[in-house]
Amino acid sequence: MTSEQNSASAEDVDARAAAFIFKKRDLGVWNDADQAELDAWLNESFAHRTAYWRLEAAWERADRLDALRPLSQHVQPAPPEPRFRTPFKIAAAAALIAAIGAGLWKLPTQESTGSYATPVGAHERITLADGTRIELNTNSELRLEKDSRNRVVRLVRGEAFFEVRHDATRPFVVLAQGHRVVDLGTKFVVREQKGSIRVAVLEGSARLEAGENGKSAKAAVLKPGDVAFAAKGTIRVEKEHVGTLQTQLGWRRGILVFHHAALAQVAAEYNRYNDRQIVIADPDVSKLTISATLPTNDVDGFARMAQNFLGLHVQSDANRIVITH
Repeated sequence: MTSEQNSASAEDVDARAAAFIFKKRDLGVWNDADQAELDAWLNESFAHRTAYWRLEAAWERADRLDALRPLSQHVQPAPPEPRFRTPFKIAAAAALIAAIGAGLWKLPTQESTGSYATPVGAHERITLADGTRIELNTNSELRLEKDSRNRVVRLVRGEAFFEVRHDATRPFVVLAQGHRVVDLGTKFVVREQKGSIRVAVLEGSARLEAGENGKSAKAAVLKPGDVAFAAKGTIRVEKEHVGTLQTQLGWRRGILVFHHAALAQVAAEYNRYNDRQIVIADPDVSKLTISATLPTNDVDGFARMAQNFLGLHVQSDANRIVITH
């Protein structure tokens, strides 16, 4: 499928999702048949569910913005128009949808050095002067390093997605935890974790080297679907479906996607995005598995799911949520 076809397909999915939301939230004519149609459409694919959640979140934010719009103290307000005709809301929703879809990329000018960092729960998009795009995940730090021959960045901590503008004369290099990832024209993600790194390639290819000086004999060329784990001079490569790797990048849209994941894994992932921590206090509970698509910042929603759908005991305070049998 060409990039034009992919774009058209994505636009069709967004349009269908918007039509459902428009009818359900603003026309006030929603019935059981409409709900059944929506449920069937959502169950058709992950792309449908992602588009619906994304646009619904934008619409809810627009609702809140519309409610905060000040009224003049000297002008008698006109009779309220139907909600879907409120210009402020339409504009706000359109802006939010565009921001989520297009990315609000930061555009620095001709940088040579510098650094970017995100706090817990945040997400930042950057466009470098050469056109390379980088997305920093929660609690991450990236540093641009000066190099006369290469374009070099160092992932100090956390996780970053790279969409590299390839230039054979000036390779793009990512340094992380004593390893070196060299772009060969690709989209890839690097995650630093406890002295090791994980590199997953979605498009093109990249070379992963054990060592930062470019002279290591231990190296692996990664193709789409390859996931490499590197630590202390070792490199191990596994194969994943590219579609699975794409769902793992749900954080770029503010969601986490789990397929038959152990509750301990789910809690650990949630804890990366929130200061309020989830604690699984029972070893048996930690082994329970779930499949779900959840917002990164909704720990209370996760707690409700654990209580209502898994029948677990949930005790929460301002700092943490403890889950037991």
